[in-house]
Amino acid sequence: MTLFQIIMLGASAFFAFKVYEHIQTLQDPEQNSDNRSNDEQKSADAFSPFDPEALIEKADVAFEEGEMQKALALLIEANAKERQNSDVLYKIGYILQQLGDNSEALNYYKDALESDKNNEYIHNSMASIYKANGEFTSAKIHLKESLALDDANPVTYYNYGNLLVEMEHPDEAKEMYKNALEIDPEFNEAKEELAKLS
Repeated sequence: MTLFQIIMLGASAFFAFKVYEHIQTLQDPEQNSDNRSNDEQKSADAFSPFDPEALIEKADVAFEEGEMQKALALLIEANAKERQNSDVLYKIGYILQQLGDNSEALNYYKDALESDKNNEYIHNSMASIYKANGEFTSAKIHLKESLALDDANPVTYYNYGNLLVEMEHPDEAKEMYKNALEIDPEFNEAKEELAKLS
């Protein structure tokens, strides 16, 4: 046997021994799960259950606690498990809008509206995005639709007034603010906007 072959045999034996040592340190998966740290256990608990209703409840709690990304993740999972739930789609859109992703929010609002054409809040939310994008005609259409569904919501009149101000129709805007105040005389924002136009 040459010197080179002896060195190679020694190296092979060394690596075989190291592999054997490593295999001995590995634990059975069941043992591993018993020995998880508290942090690992907490992260496992963070996984939401399969039930879409439970996911929505957890998302609502996360939203109330200001954990927007967690709420969004839970709602997206709920949506994957129960398609075309307009409430879930609307909530996803609302959170995306709060996070500044108006184009994606608008897509979710459109999907929500397909499932629930008579939801004034979806129309209001879509109008706010269209207004922000300078698409005043589309915003106006959705605000009119929202008022057709519920003409006793002061917020819709207020939003409509704001749109009309941006469209440079101050007289029409005044009427909208007055309508809002007839329904809710304590609506301070509407009072302030009306005062600016007087």
